[in-house]
Amino acid sequence: MSKISVLDVQGQKTGELELADELLVLKRGRQTLHDAVVAYRANQRAGSASTKTKSEVAAVGAKPWKQKGTGRARSGYRSSPIWRGGGVAFGPRPRDFSKRLTKKAGRLAFARAISERIQDGSLVVVEDLVLDQPKTKLLWSRLQKLGVESNGLVVVDEPDRNLELAARNLPKVEVVRARDLNTYQAVRYARLVVTRSAMEHIQMRLEQVVGKESAS
Repeated sequence: MSKISVLDVQGQKTGELELADELLVLKRGRQTLHDAVVAYRANQRAGSASTKTKSEVAAVGAKPWKQKGTGRARSGYRSSPIWRGGGVAFGPRPRDFSKRLTKKAGRLAFARAISERIQDGSLVVVEDLVLDQPKTKLLWSRLQKLGVESNGLVVVDEPDRNLELAARNLPKVEVVRARDLNTYQAVRYARLVVTRSAMEHIQMRLEQVVGKESAS
């Protein structure tokens, strides 16, 4: 059994949370984790960059000057890519960057990401994280006591209004519900602060991975 220390908002240990070793996926899934992160970031791209070709530029079709006798290089049209205001040769066009990942691969990648965070100790469990007032300074002081130095992800079962308001002014802190936590978020932040109730939900997601694989 793997044991995870449970802290209070002051950073003091109040107990331990036991997690079965078979729920930790550490011997496989490394490439799947990489694929999941690449797919997530690719799916965030709009793919809307676009430039006009020489056929799309608004320009007259007449030759700028006659073919011979001017001493200048010949030119056939003003929309040529070598001219300022002309079309763009081989420029970006709208495209779809999205990548697909199977559900099985996505579950494995999530399990691998959480397992690595538990193994290296960058995931901490806190009894609860409820604020009496929506004060950013109060939230930041509590996160610092929980080991958040530069950036961190707060995973809760259901965030309260005060917590959401206090976290809005922290550009490197994000609050997410346990059921919405994705693989990219799990590996992006240096520190994961998870409430006890949220950790129970994450444990259920890890059990689903083990259960589906044993059934297959």
